[in-house]
Amino acid sequence: MRLIIVSGLSGSGKSVALHMLEDIDFYCVDNIPAALLKPFISHTVRGLGDTYPRTAVGLDARNRPNEIETIPALVSELRRSGIACEILYLHASEEVLLKRYAETRRKHPLVSGDISLREAIASERKLLEPISTAADLVIDTTHMGVHSLREMIRERIDRRQEGRLSLMFESFGYKHGIPGDADYVFDVRSLPNPYWQHALRPLNGRDAAVIEYLAGFPSVRSMIADLIAFLEKRVGEFAQANRSYLTIAVGCTGGQHRSVYIAEELALHFRRSFPQVLTRHDTLQKN
Repeated sequence: MRLIIVSGLSGSGKSVALHMLEDIDFYCVDNIPAALLKPFISHTVRGLGDTYPRTAVGLDARNRPNEIETIPALVSELRRSGIACEILYLHASEEVLLKRYAETRRKHPLVSGDISLREAIASERKLLEPISTAADLVIDTTHMGVHSLREMIRERIDRRQEGRLSLMFESFGYKHGIPGDADYVFDVRSLPNPYWQHALRPLNGRDAAVIEYLAGFPSVRSMIADLIAFLEKRVGEFAQANRSYLTIAVGCTGGQHRSVYIAEELALHFRRSFPQVLTRHDTLQKN
């Protein structure tokens, strides 16, 4: 039996995530009151496990704070009882959320006569802190479209093997901002930059010429070796703690050359030991 609690900021893509989970054969219920979550689980997941082997429940900020605060303890209780329970939390930057609401003209659930949209987003973020802190998988949808989010859900949730750690190596550009869903962030801007080589400028870190260029520097090889040595200990600890997901972000200035190459090299190494290792290149997906 598998249960996923889906939560996050309004406008960050919770509905898209739930629809995708439904498409991959999860029984989905949205906007359930937090106080009813326990009896709902007793009826479906525990009482009718054969009927609902994969269930997803959407929780949002329209709950009392004391009810939301009970969610982490409930998840721990469910895991102890043998139910594979995970929390998926989605969020996005304030400016992107404001833009999405302006485009859709929908009303934020916490907006009232004396509370502005910006204040409602800040209040919601604080209200959901107990859930975001306990989340197994956090997805920052700031730079993601609907199709990218759906594919991310498919890759990380549907394809994850039971009891196995899913590793994501993500490259990004500092000029675009640090991803808000990374467990570890590494800065490789100290390495030689292919951008300053005219022939390499239009290429990226997966192209053979860029790979050959970067692999020729001792500092690049040393950086990769140091990151592997550090991560092998940390990844092992995550696996032993029965964590389901780990996201490692590697950043350079533009997110096109160095970070892409390093992320791919790290993924190549860890694929030898872990069955599910994914890569994502934020800047390349924007282009």
